[in-house]
Amino acid sequence: MRLSRYFLPVLKETPAEAQIASHRLMLRAGMIKQASAGNYSWLPMGFKVLRKLENIVHEEQIRAGHIPMLMPTLQSADLWRESGRYDDYGEEMLRITDRHGRDMLYGPTNEELITDIFRSHVGSYKELPLTLYHIQWKFRDEIRPRFGVMRGREFLMKDGYNFDLTREDAMHAYNRHLVSYLRTYERMGLQAIPMRAESGPIGGDDTHEFLVLAETGESGVFYDSEITDLRFGDREIDYDDVAACQSVMEEFTSRYARTDDTHDEAVFHERVPEARRREGRGIEVGQIFYFGTKYSEPMGATVQGPDGKPVPVHMGSHGIGVSRLVGAIIEASHDDKGIIWPEGVTPFHVGIVNLKQGDSEADAACEAIYKSVEALGLEPLYDDTDDRAGAKFATQDLIGLPWRITVGPRGLKNGVVELTSRRTGASEELPPEKAVEKIAQIYAPHHGAPRSEPMAKRSFHTWL
Repeated sequence: MRLSRYFLPVLKETPAEAQIASHRLMLRAGMIKQASAGNYSWLPMGFKVLRKLENIVHEEQIRAGHIPMLMPTLQSADLWRESGRYDDYGEEMLRITDRHGRDMLYGPTNEELITDIFRSHVGSYKELPLTLYHIQWKFRDEIRPRFGVMRGREFLMKDGYNFDLTREDAMHAYNRHLVSYLRTYERMGLQAIPMRAESGPIGGDDTHEFLVLAETGESGVFYDSEITDLRFGDREIDYDDVAACQSVMEEFTSRYARTDDTHDEAVFHERVPEARRREGRGIEVGQIFYFGTKYSEPMGATVQGPDGKPVPVHMGSHGIGVSRLVGAIIEASHDDKGIIWPEGVTPFHVGIVNLKQGDSEADAACEAIYKSVEALGLEPLYDDTDDRAGAKFATQDLIGLPWRITVGPRGLKNGVVELTSRRTGASEELPPEKAVEKIAQIYAPHHGAPRSEPMAKRSFHTWL
């Protein structure tokens, strides 16, 4: 993409309503624009990041054996009355009456709808286990929406639902989701710590939230500092291996880590040495639940068991806040100049800055680099505008691309361009072809993505 043809409405001043870094930087970098309180239009660069995150979630869910689908945003209130949640959910639920007088709601979650789908089509234990998921817009009528996409009213969320014959099978699904979530967040450049939490209106006794440590987090957290040293890394795992998934669960949840809702000061001091006790704030980016037969029993979601008798299925639900993750990544990765995107989620892989637009040699070198990067299956953003060098660098720092190639007549006389890391600020002079080679090495596929198909070019549709 050439910046002269792109829609990137960057702002020099910070809008008054922006209270935290992610909201401020997303507005200034031209990623979002508020449409109404708590609702945002996702402008081209913000939309690119959102789709990058969505693709990673899809890839890791499918890797874990989960099946994608899509459910509507509007649901019948009758299903929620069956489960008993319609009156219990509270004022956050947006209730609607259609022209025929039918009670509807804008779904904040989908337990009832997926249970109705399951009971309509699955009748035997032989069809289990089954996990269905989708990524869809949700709505919660927050009384005071704030912090941009971190606490908006409309948000994009992955929610998945497992159906199993026994509690043991359902707990394997729980562990399987924990493993897939660890992989997902690490691919996004995040460390999301699973912490024991409250289930809230979803229900159930077993639940973990995944939290990214940040001063602007909405939850107080208490944890053993050892947990921040854990990484899932590039290890491969067989998701059908019950013991392997259980082992990862124990590795990442055996140390003390709880939100303020479940924190127990006595247990904290008993289990964690004083030198390792930490407390702070965390941003919730996902949650997994096991709630047994909470929905299957009242809604009649049963299967014929091995003995021929009907058995209510054991269920769990598992969510990732996809749009919220954009804000969380920025909160975890920025400086006073702007955003610093991790390589796995950056909207463009490298910025190309032409210091003297109109100079034939500089223009030709930029064009050659641009085409070479595209030939790798990567996406460059070429600043081919007539702005001053300082303004170009300020825009690059603000939008946060991880790498920048700077091309100017002076360097070209010596046969070099400048390659700069946004994260460290370190620069090195290289011949243009060597700079492109280094970009190729940086974005070499990882986490199982095939070398012949760069991760940047993969999409959800590749898997269908």
